[in-house]
Amino acid sequence: MNEPLHLTSRANALLVALRRVARDGAAYRRSGEVWLEGDHLCAAAVARGVAVRQALVSESGWARPARRDLARHAARVAIVPDPLFAELSALESPADIGFVMPLPAPPAPDVALASVVLDRVQDAGNVGSILRSAAALGVPQVLALKGTAALWSPKVLRAGMGAHFGLRLVEGLAEDQVLALGLHLVGTSSHGGQPLPAAQLPQPAAWLLGHEGQGVSPRLMAACTATVGIPQPGGEESLNVAAAAAICFYEALRRVQ
Repeated sequence: MNEPLHLTSRANALLVALRRVARDGAAYRRSGEVWLEGDHLCAAAVARGVAVRQALVSESGWARPARRDLARHAARVAIVPDPLFAELSALESPADIGFVMPLPAPPAPDVALASVVLDRVQDAGNVGSILRSAAALGVPQVLALKGTAALWSPKVLRAGMGAHFGLRLVEGLAEDQVLALGLHLVGTSSHGGQPLPAAQLPQPAAWLLGHEGQGVSPRLMAACTATVGIPQPGGEESLNVAAAAAICFYEALRRVQ
């Protein structure tokens, strides 16, 4: 690591670019760079061996030995005044460290892996929670159709809590591309299907989760190997899509253990 730079101008090119990435959830697709805010995400990236191009640390953060040690995993380090660092944050209480990493090249979908297919799931918190459950419960591949919240956006990253670094993430897919893979799709429905505890599940399963209001597209649902519903004796109309995903992933894991 080279000696850290001290950035004091709001017009600095690096800070201008990072403000754009931090505020526009899809800006990483154009810049090819991802902004990770906070010590938890940064430490998760380091633990997974992510190549970190740049660390930014607030002046107050640089006074903490733990932040300096974390920043030293980056190829370059810059120290910025606390008010300038706060402009990069979407948090009520801004963090004091962030990393810039290259956007990973999307892998080719692997049909031999358990997967989750996101069909226009639009809420970033839901998407991040689904990724976190997938990483925890043995679903290593995420295939996101167009219209799904941007997987590497700051909001999804925060909700994922580091799950991104342990998953195969492919986004921007069309329905035709998903159908051409020949996956064993398992549709989820709040209004029908076999009760999950009794349903026969393919191995590996590709869990199909749909738009929060509209559900899964009829074309994808028609291609499913199975359709399941989660029993809800409490009488609610439906579960939040992220909660439903976690239940489905756990049920599949339970059966193979």
